[in-house]
Amino acid sequence: MYEKRRNNRGHFQRHGYHTFPRPPFDIYMVEDYFPRVAPQNEIDFALTQAILKRNGDLTPSPEEQTNLVNLVSKIQMVLENIALCPGTFDACQIEEVRCVGSFKKGTMLAGRNLADLVVILKTLPVLDAVKSLGSKVVEEMGKMDPGTLYRMEFIEGGFDIVNGPNGAAVRCLITTIPPNMRKIDPSVHLSNKLLQKHMSAIRHVRWFEESANLSTVKVLIRVLRDVCSRFDSFSALTPWMIDVLAHYSVTYRQSQQLLPLNSAFKRVLQLLSGGLFLPGSTGIPDPCENGSTPLHASLSLMQQDAICMTSQTLLRILSYGEGYKVILGLEPDTHEITANTSVWDSVVVAPSNPAFELPPRDDDVDTEISDSTNANDTNKPIPVSS
Repeated sequence: MYEKRRNNRGHFQRHGYHTFPRPPFDIYMVEDYFPRVAPQNEIDFALTQAILKRNGDLTPSPEEQTNLVNLVSKIQMVLENIALCPGTFDACQIEEVRCVGSFKKGTMLAGRNLADLVVILKTLPVLDAVKSLGSKVVEEMGKMDPGTLYRMEFIEGGFDIVNGPNGAAVRCLITTIPPNMRKIDPSVHLSNKLLQKHMSAIRHVRWFEESANLSTVKVLIRVLRDVCSRFDSFSALTPWMIDVLAHYSVTYRQSQQLLPLNSAFKRVLQLLSGGLFLPGSTGIPDPCENGSTPLHASLSLMQQDAICMTSQTLLRILSYGEGYKVILGLEPDTHEITANTSVWDSVVVAPSNPAFELPPRDDDVDTEISDSTNANDTNKPIPVSS
């Protein structure tokens, strides 16, 4: 019996103990073990009101929404007409047009009058053909609405159609049907990476409409996108990461009930502070990829560390006084709270320190070695000939 236990222990590999990803602590998944001991207080109510107020400030005005809806409907009509009746236009053939992005999801920010369309081509996405398609759309828009000036701006992966008078714009992102993906030549066509990215935007919208089309989730997404735009350490979080993170924070809990808006906002910072997007964490599986791909797989180690570090600082500030006003952008951040020490309700909050440092580059190591070698050489005694 002793030999058997010893042999089993001998086969145990210690270095493999940390290879299994683990979820961070999440109090909303173990609520039975940590019941709430105090009712919601005035700070929780004030946070909810502040989030709703900030959401109202960030929501596009009715005029902005109307201008964009009209432009999107006209461009969709033009593209569908080209697909059905191309006439003399033979630069490319259109398979389908899909509306994607924050415009389709209902999470647009005020001042960003831009909607996204994905144009799926039957033919290969040749660069010259994409430019010709953009010019054709502008030409047809001029015929449809001769009193308005439209212009086309070629961008990487597609083109923008801009309405000159009101500034509304539609970004047409180009992709192609799956059988064409293996025929892509980067020197002639759009890159395969861009084509795959635009195709995934269609999957993202489909998932959002089926699973995350909730008013609480939309409000949280809009507020989080604004927070990420004002704190540089959050700039690595993509709109897709924010969408999934907001949906997870509102819907995933043991009681199967939706989390209130103030608690969901707090939970986002709690999850990121606890290491949700750090190495060794299970993270959140990407709902539009295979189950083994975590949402934060594309983030570098330095970006993961910066996100966790900033979340910890903001979570401490959120716990005292009226720090939430600066976090939400209702008051200006005059002290740069994520970089400098600040005081909230007589509590001193110091920013977290980074835990990750870039390893020295090979050329730096070589320089240090050569410098130390040269120093040792100068200290050697000079031999004297007899």
